[in-house]
Amino acid sequence: MLITVKYAETRRRQMKITDTIKYVGVNDETIDLFEGQYRMLHGVSYNSYVILDEKIAIMDTVDRRATEEWLSNLERVLEGRTPDYLIVSHMEPDHAANIQRVAEKYPEMKLVGNAKTFPMIAQFFDLNIEGREVIVKEGDTLSLGRHTLQFFMAPMVHWPEVMVTYEQSEKVLFSADGFGKFGSLSAEEPWEDEARRYFINIVGKYGAPVQALLKKAAALDVAMICPLHGPVLTENLGHYIGLYDTWSSYRPEEKGVLIAYASIYGNTRKAAEALADELTRAGQQVCVMDLCRCDLAQAVSDAFRYDRLVLACATYDGGMYLPMEDYLNHLKAKNFQKRKIGLMENGSWAPMAAKKMKEALEGMKEMIFCDTVVTIRSAMKENDLPQIQKLAEELCAG
Repeated sequence: MLITVKYAETRRRQMKITDTIKYVGVNDETIDLFEGQYRMLHGVSYNSYVILDEKIAIMDTVDRRATEEWLSNLERVLEGRTPDYLIVSHMEPDHAANIQRVAEKYPEMKLVGNAKTFPMIAQFFDLNIEGREVIVKEGDTLSLGRHTLQFFMAPMVHWPEVMVTYEQSEKVLFSADGFGKFGSLSAEEPWEDEARRYFINIVGKYGAPVQALLKKAAALDVAMICPLHGPVLTENLGHYIGLYDTWSSYRPEEKGVLIAYASIYGNTRKAAEALADELTRAGQQVCVMDLCRCDLAQAVSDAFRYDRLVLACATYDGGMYLPMEDYLNHLKAKNFQKRKIGLMENGSWAPMAAKKMKEALEGMKEMIFCDTVVTIRSAMKENDLPQIQKLAEELCAG
C-alpha cells in the first residue's frame, strides 16, 4: 500500500500541529546532496517543534543552511515569550547546528539531553552551558504544565546519543530521525519510496537498535509521530510502523527481482535485459538498474525492497567492474542479508566477475545462491539463452 501525503496541506497543518504544539521547521529545496552523498530529488525538510505551556520546550534545532528562517519561525511562535528548555534528541548537524545560536539568544534556557549528548555539544561548539544542563535517562519525565515529556534512549538510531520524546497528554512521539524521509514538505509523492531510501541508507545498518526502539514504542499510546525529516504522521500509523519493522529486520518488503548490472560497452546490459524479459514473461515483478548511471542510494534501497537480487557484471582488471564493486561495498555497509541471489558475468578471456561477486556476498548473512551462473563471452549469442532461461527458472522457483 502506497500512501501519498499531500505535503503542501501537511505543511500548513504543521504550523499548528495541535493547539499547543507548533511547527517551526524549514524546507530546504535547494540542497543537492544530503550528508554530502545522497541525491536530493525534491529537497529535504528540517523539522523543529515548539510546545507551548506554562513552560516552553523547543524540540531540536535545524541545519545551518536554514538558520535565519528557523529563528524567524521560532520568534513568531514564541510571541515574545522565552523558551525554558531546548530538547536535544540528536546531535547530527542537520538538527543540532543552531544549538549555540539559540542557547546564546536565550541565556536562561536549559538544555535537555542524556549523558552522551553533552560531550558531543562540547565537541561541536565552544559554548559554556555550565549549570544549564538537564541530564535525563531512560523513562525520566519533565513537566511543562499540562504537558509531560517522557524520554526514551535510542542509541545507534543512528548515532549513540539519540533519544526520542513522548508527550503524554497529546500522545505525540517526537521520533528523532525515526520515521523521517527525504523530500521537502512542498512535494507530493508516496511516503514509502523516499522513506525507504532514507531509512536503508541512513539507518539501515542498525536494524537491532531500531527493533529495540520499536518495542519501546509499542508500549506507548501513540496518536501522532513527529519526525525530524518529512511529514508529521497522524493516520495509518500501523502501516509506517510495519514498514519499519520489515526494514529493520531485513525482511523483503515485496516479491520481485532487482537486476543490477554494470556494463562497459553494453554487452552485459543486453544479457541482463534478456533475463528481465524471461522473468517478465514468467509473471515476475522486475526492476532493472544500470549501476553506472543510476542513483546508487536508490539501487541499495531497491535491493532491500525485493526478495531476489541478480548481479550482472563485466570482468575488469581480473575482478569486478568498479561500479559493481562499489555497489556491493554499499550493500555490505548497510547490513544487506536474507536474499536469493543470481549471478551473471561477462569476460572476453578470463571471466572472474561472478567469483568475485560471490566472495563479496558470502560475507553477508543468510544469502542463497542460484546454482546457475550465466557466463557471457564478450557478447551475448543465441546459444547463451538456455543458461539465461535456466537462471530465470531458478529465480521463479522461490
